[in-house]
Formats: sequence, C-alpha cells, structure tokens
Amino acid sequence: MKRAYIVLTFLLLAITIAVPTKAQNITQCKYKKALVIGAHPDDPETIAGGTMLVLKGLGCEVVSVYLTSGEAGISGKDATEAAAIRHRESAEACRIMGIRHIFMNQVDGNTEITKERYEQMKCIIESEKPDIVFTHWPIDSHRDHRVCSALVYDAWRQLDHSFDLFYAEAMSGLQSQNFVPTDYVNIDSVVNKKHEACLCHVSQGMPEILDKWHKVMERFRGLEFHCNAAEAFVKQLWTASDITGN
Repeated sequence: MKRAYIVLTFLLLAITIAVPTKAQNITQCKYKKALVIGAHPDDPETIAGGTMLVLKGLGCEVVSVYLTSGEAGISGKDATEAAAIRHRESAEACRIMGIRHIFMNQVDGNTEITKERYEQMKCIIESEKPDIVFTHWPIDSHRDHRVCSALVYDAWRQLDHSFDLFYAEAMSGLQSQNFVPTDYVNIDSVVNKKHEACLCHVSQGMPEILDKWHKVMERFRGLEFHCNAAEAFVKQLWTASDITGN
C-alpha cells in the first residue's frame, strides 16, 4: 500500500509539472490599449516590460504611467536633480520600447491616498480609456507600491470594472509577498529588449538588480510556464458583494 501511494504521488507530481495550469489569457485577448502603472520610474519596465513589448507587437497601444518622479531614489542628489535624471532615464527606456509615458507627480517616499489622489488616478485612466491595466500587487513591503495599487484598484471600481486589471510582482520575497500567479506571459522573444530598456535606469544600479532579482524571477516564472522567460500576474476578479456600496 505504501509503495502504491508513493507511485501515485509521483504520477500526480509528474502530471502537475508536465501540464501548465495557468492560461495565457493576456496575449490571447485582443486588447487595444494597455496602461502599466508603477510607483516609480523603472517599475513598469521591470515588473511588466516584457508583456508591454509582447502586447505592442500584437498591435496594442501601450502607455507607461509613473506615480512619482523617483526623486528620493538617488543618493547624494536633491529632489530636483534626481527627478530630472529619472525623467531622462524613463524617456530613454520608453523610446527603446516604442511607447508613451505619463508622470503623475506624486512625491517619492511620501505618496498619498486621499480623495484628490483617487480622483487624479481615475481621471487619468478614464481619459486614456485602456481595456487592460497592470499595477503593483498590493501586498508589498514598499509603501509607494501599496499606495499605487490601492489607487488603481479604486479607479477600477469607480469606472465600473471597464478594464481588465492585473497585478504584477516586484522583487518577490523582498517586496511583493504571497504572490500566486493566475496568468503568465511568455517573453522569450522580447526579453533582451526588456533588459535593454531596464538598463536605461542607470541611477538605480540596474545591472546588479536585474541580475540578482528580475532575471531570476523571469527564469523561475518561465519554468512554471514551460518557456525560458516569463512574467506572471494575478487577475483581479469582479465580485458582486460590496459592504460599503462603493
């Protein structure tokens, strides 16, 4: 009996490994416009840069949105100098990817969740009219990531779930926590261009961060999705129950 149980366990494990259990719905759908909303310059490119390029290759318009200018992110530089550097780096990254970008001008390290900030996020999304939006997974050690996620989620609700909302991971284990994907995107064909765009963020020590975190995550998610490199996401599902009525 024990031997039979062991054999059955290995068979089940083999089946689980051999068959992808997650659908690549993101690239199977015919999205026309995507927003990738990150807390800082370099966030959209690192958490979903490959997916942005894949969608663009499928004819989807892609826009990168930065909640802050990353002005707290360069040691030895004041806020004005740092913001100018990070704006230039972001512009170059987006040029390489062939996409447009928007800065929302919240303050790096001091992002807010207020009525006015909710409205600002809603207005930007409403004016851009995307049918798919990516942002940070809400359970994250970085406060700015959590704020960004909450603002986007609120806009999704206020706009009557008019776009598909997906959450992306950032340096899982260090920043994103308890992230269990629902969807994957194979980025094998665009991973080199993604890395080229990420490396534009020179001020962030990107070569080391890319090697230590993002390339490792891409390979790990690729193993899960049976390819060399992948990005993983969690899709926000609509629920009918609402205690607050908002």
